[in-house]
Amino acid sequence: MNRVKSVMLLTLLSVILMAIGGVVGGRSGAFTMLLISFAMNFYTYWNCDKMALRAYNAQPLSESDVPELYQLVRDLTERAHMPMPRLYVIPTDVPNAFATGRNENHAAVAVTEGILSMLDRDELAGVLSHELSHIRHRDTLIMTLAASIATAISYIANAAQWLAIFGGARDEEGRNSNPIALLVTIVVAPLAATLIQLALSRSREFMADASGAAISGKPLALASALEKLDAYAHHKVMADAKPATSGLFIINPLAGAGGVANLFSTHPSTEERVEKLREIAAQMHSF
Repeated sequence: MNRVKSVMLLTLLSVILMAIGGVVGGRSGAFTMLLISFAMNFYTYWNCDKMALRAYNAQPLSESDVPELYQLVRDLTERAHMPMPRLYVIPTDVPNAFATGRNENHAAVAVTEGILSMLDRDELAGVLSHELSHIRHRDTLIMTLAASIATAISYIANAAQWLAIFGGARDEEGRNSNPIALLVTIVVAPLAATLIQLALSRSREFMADASGAAISGKPLALASALEKLDAYAHHKVMADAKPATSGLFIINPLAGAGGVANLFSTHPSTEERVEKLREIAAQMHSF
């Protein structure tokens, strides 16, 4: 059911992209956006890991660099019956992590320098298990696809704004586009794309928390890690973090930015996540 929901929401993002093209350029504009949507989905499917890692300047980690981290991930993947992902480090002291890749055999986990120094072994195991869960359920592919289309919608809506200002938006017959429809598109399309991303991401974070707790066997350690990461995120924003890709991380990297970026967070509240993890821990102890 979650896969069906994800496909429907990704399709809706593509429809929004086509709608912008239709308002700006009529039928030919909508068809052009349809082709762009297909091309973006195809490219993102094969390159989502490279795109996400490059966006945050993630550098590969060898086993000789961090043998304990490699052993921890190896233990967790064996428990989860998954292949070993590639490991990367993001050069920032802001503690956070994300997973990427189109499937279990083409996956990577990126951790920041800050998270390696802040969390203890059990807490780090909880975070890594959360990311492995995202890989297992292909959340990594879905969220990168959503981020790519949402970014395109934002750029095209911004371009449409300038076209509206200078009167350059025309359909295939050379007529000026409806200014009201153009204005609505400029305002509503990026907002709708953000809300769709939010709907995609929030439920998947809860599922990844629960599945990650099952892999590590220590839901309270993951809860403790989330509280530490959230507290840090509220006073320092990660460099290069953008709303379109913030959903990839275990904690919203823009939590300290305030304003719209924080209002439309792709993550549920940390308090709610921690409460659910405590309920899972209580259920584990009851058996």
